[in-house]
Amino acid sequence: MRDSLRLPFMLLTLVLVAGAATAADDAPWSSGDFSGLAFREIGPAIASGRVGDFAGDPRNPFHYYVGVNSGGVWETQNAGVTFEPIFDDQGSYSIGCLALAPSAPDILWVGSGESNSQRSVAYGDGVYKSTDGGKNFENMGLKRSLHIGRIVIHPTNPDVVWVAAEGPLWGPGGERGVFKTADGGVTWELVLEIDENTGVVDLVSDPRDPDVLYAAAYQRRRHLWTLIDGGPGSGIHKTTDGGATWTELTRGLPEVDKGRIGLAIAPATGPDASGTVYAIVEAAQGKGGFFRTTNAGASWEKMSDYVARSPQYYNEIIPDPVNPDRVYSMDTFLQVTEDAGRTWRRLSVHAKHVDDHALWVDPARTDHLLAGCDGGIYESFDRGGTWRFFTNLPVTQFYRGAVDYDEPFYNIYGGTQDNNTIGGPARTTYAHGASNREWYFTLGGDGFEPAIDPTNADIVYCQWQYGNLNRWDRATGERLDIQPRPEAGEVLKWNWNSALIISPHDHQRLYYACQKVFRSDDMGHSWTRISDDLTQQIDRNKFIGQSSNWREKPRAATSPALIT
Repeated sequence: MRDSLRLPFMLLTLVLVAGAATAADDAPWSSGDFSGLAFREIGPAIASGRVGDFAGDPRNPFHYYVGVNSGGVWETQNAGVTFEPIFDDQGSYSIGCLALAPSAPDILWVGSGESNSQRSVAYGDGVYKSTDGGKNFENMGLKRSLHIGRIVIHPTNPDVVWVAAEGPLWGPGGERGVFKTADGGVTWELVLEIDENTGVVDLVSDPRDPDVLYAAAYQRRRHLWTLIDGGPGSGIHKTTDGGATWTELTRGLPEVDKGRIGLAIAPATGPDASGTVYAIVEAAQGKGGFFRTTNAGASWEKMSDYVARSPQYYNEIIPDPVNPDRVYSMDTFLQVTEDAGRTWRRLSVHAKHVDDHALWVDPARTDHLLAGCDGGIYESFDRGGTWRFFTNLPVTQFYRGAVDYDEPFYNIYGGTQDNNTIGGPARTTYAHGASNREWYFTLGGDGFEPAIDPTNADIVYCQWQYGNLNRWDRATGERLDIQPRPEAGEVLKWNWNSALIISPHDHQRLYYACQKVFRSDDMGHSWTRISDDLTQQIDRNKFIGQSSNWREKPRAATSPALIT
């Protein structure tokens, strides 16, 4: 696999997974029947995927690591000309954060489990450590943390590490808070504990004194029916003794329930940067915003009302390593302030994907940026004025896959996380195999469950979020919107992704569903309702965020402004 990934256009593989265990005696086959099958790469590279973090080697600007929310850890030693997967053999494919030891850059820490509260969030199994630059890894524990927000390594002693653990998204308990090790991960101490529903999403240390740390506590709970995105457990805490004792910082911060908080410390250059810490705060009642303290947290000043568009998915801020007034904010559109948060402007999105989650600023040349977003990695040499896209990172997150019956080679289709619905050949006659030029987009947005007409491989049904169903003709390029329409006064409640099937008895018959089931007998030109409203007419806002059992007796939510 690694050799093939040196080809820049040979990317993510959609594969047949053979059975790994011996089948029962009465099964039609056993695992040995598949022993001759092997994985092969068929693409695509026209879309990449959600990138969560970078770790740059301070000795070599061309050498860095990439943490992918649903695609492991990748390494490049030539500024992205090629990437190598270095985490495929480990216990988690979902990465929340990366950290290199400043005093020993061959020590790489990986926090598994992506750091957001999204619908399609993937969890991890603790923290990993490599002492040889990623050649080998060892799981160092905290397996019940599930989601790691940040790892901070002492600048001169690589055995001292702090971990911000968010804990389970879908339930209470687990390992939550700030954990510290003084022996390189052999043992851990929980040094900041809030409660069973609140973990820590962000953690930063003062560059002048590594025992001074600021932690952002985050109370959250995901349910099938909603996200409780905040509560009284959220807040900012500070330690001046490496975690032995903590103080919650409140003066000048919103006094209402808070959600996700991102932290950044300004570079220690000049008297104006002394004690300067930034915080982007989600809060109820519209009281969130961008805050600054210039006295090490004793008091905070609200600089503006700016908060990321969907804080649970973003609300991370990155300081410029030289300019104390310049801060970047991860958002749907990457933002930057040049005046300590008073005003914000959007960086260019020309030929660039949206939904940014990670940023690396070259400390030697701050015009040089690496941005990680839902669409992969982009690089800028003019501080976000223009970007170039890396077409060789195989991390597209496919929700569902489907195949057709085309000849001589069948085609594969997949709906992806924020990267369209994509189709391409299972095999080609080209000597190099499938590459970017053989793959194509059928529909934009988030892709979900494609379906192909079993009698005509050119007819592809594909959808994007909230029930938007299209019929695409590969031969002509025609794309027709065939989503069922509401009747007068009717509200159709489409899910983020919606159920779709083609009848096995009649290729022109489709079934599609929101809270009602629809049938079409003419390939989507017209629809008939074949069910009443199948929901139970329950107001989700009457549930509380303490239980994952949606059948329990409804009760009032504690923070209705933070229910999304």
